[in-house]
Amino acid sequence: MWRDRDFRRLWVGQTVSQLGEHTTLVVLPLCAVLTLGADAGELGALRAVGQAPILLLSLPAGAWVDRWRTRTVMVLADAGRALALGATAVAGLFCALGLPALLVAAFAVGALSVFFDVAYQTSLARLVNRDQLVPGNSALEGSRSAAQIAGPALGGALVSVLAAPVAAASGALLFAMSFLSIRRIRRSEPIPEPTQERSQRLPEPTQEPRRRPPRVWRRIGEGLRFVVGDTSLRAVCLASAAFQFSLAAMMTVYLLFLPRELHLSGTEIGLALAATGPGALLGSLLAARLPGRFGHGVVLVSAAALGDGAFLFVPALHGSSTGTVLALVTVSLVFGTFGQLVNVTVMGVRQALTPDGMQGRAAATITFVGMGLTPLGSLLGGFLADEWGLRLSLAVTAAGMLLSPLLMALSPLTRLGRTLPARGAPCPVRS
Repeated sequence: MWRDRDFRRLWVGQTVSQLGEHTTLVVLPLCAVLTLGADAGELGALRAVGQAPILLLSLPAGAWVDRWRTRTVMVLADAGRALALGATAVAGLFCALGLPALLVAAFAVGALSVFFDVAYQTSLARLVNRDQLVPGNSALEGSRSAAQIAGPALGGALVSVLAAPVAAASGALLFAMSFLSIRRIRRSEPIPEPTQERSQRLPEPTQEPRRRPPRVWRRIGEGLRFVVGDTSLRAVCLASAAFQFSLAAMMTVYLLFLPRELHLSGTEIGLALAATGPGALLGSLLAARLPGRFGHGVVLVSAAALGDGAFLFVPALHGSSTGTVLALVTVSLVFGTFGQLVNVTVMGVRQALTPDGMQGRAAATITFVGMGLTPLGSLLGGFLADEWGLRLSLAVTAAGMLLSPLLMALSPLTRLGRTLPARGAPCPVRS
C-alpha cells in the first residue's frame, strides 16, 4: 500500500487538509471570543453555522461523490476553502472582519469540508483492496490525528500572538498545499455504474408515463434505505447522533469554560486541545490490532465509554495552574485515544458492509444522521451556558456523551467478532 504513489499523495493531501481544517476550527471560534468579545450565544451561533452544512449537504454530497471522481471533489473542496479563508484574511486587512464575516467563512469551510470528507473516505475504498481497508483507514486517521496535534496548538498560538487575518490566512495556505498534492494523483479512477432500477413498461403507448423523482433524490433514497435496512449501520447512526449532539453542546461550553472560568491563555487552550492529537495517533495504532484480538464489538463499546467519560472530570478543575493544564492535557489524551479507536473501527465496519457503488452514499448518510444535529447541539450549549452557568452546563453535556456507548451496548454491534462481516451478512457471534 505504501509503495503506491497515488495512495501516498492521497495521504499527504489529506493530512495537510486536516491540519488546515483543525487549525480553522480553533482560529474562528477563538477569534470570536478573544478578538471580537463574542458571548455564549454568539459563539454557539458561529459553531452552529459551521456545522449546518453537515445537515444540509451530507446526503447530496454522498450521491454526487458516488458519480464523480473523488480526486476532482477533493481538489475543488480544497480550492474553495483556501479562497474562503483568503477572503476572510483580506476582510481583516481592511478592518472589515466581524462576526458576519466569520459566519460566512465558517459556513463555506464547513460546506466544502463535507464534500472533502465524504470524498476521501470513498477514495480509499476505490484505491485499496478490501483486506487493506483497516490499515488504510488507520493510516489516514493517523494522519488526521497528527493534524490534531499541530492544528489546535497552531491556531491558539496564531490568535494569541498574531493578527486575526494572519491566523485565517494560515488555513488558506494549508488548503492550497493539500490541493497541490491531491491533484497529482494520476490513477484513472473508475466511477461505479448507477444502480439498475426496475422499469415497468406501460402496455398502451398513449398512456402518460409515470413521473420519476430527480436522479439525485433517487440515489439519496437508495443510500438511506441501505443504511436503515442494515442493523449494524443503523446502530452506528444512532450512537453517532447521540455522541455528536452532546459533543457539540459540550465543546461550545468548553471553549468558554477554558478562558473565562479557568482563565487560560490562547496558547494554553491550544495546548490542551492539541493533546487530543497524540491520543488519536495512539488510537489509530491500537485500531490496527485491538479489534482483531478482542473483537470489534468489545472494542467499540469499551473504548467509547472510556473516551467519552473522560470529560466528566473537567468541571472539577479550578484555576490556571500547571496542574490544571496537565489535567486537561490528560483528559484530551484519553479522549483522543479511545475516540479514535472507535472512529477507525466503525469506519472499517461500514466500509466492509457496503458495496463499492454505495460507499459515498453510506458514508454521507451516516454523517448526515450522526452529525446532522450538531448545529442544534452547539446552540443548546450556548443556551445552557447562559442559563445554568459554565460549570454545571459542562457537567451535563459531558454526561450526555455517555449515551453513545450505551446505545452501542444495546445494539447488534456488540456481537461483532474478531473479523469484519462480509457485505450484507449479519453481525457474527464474537469468536
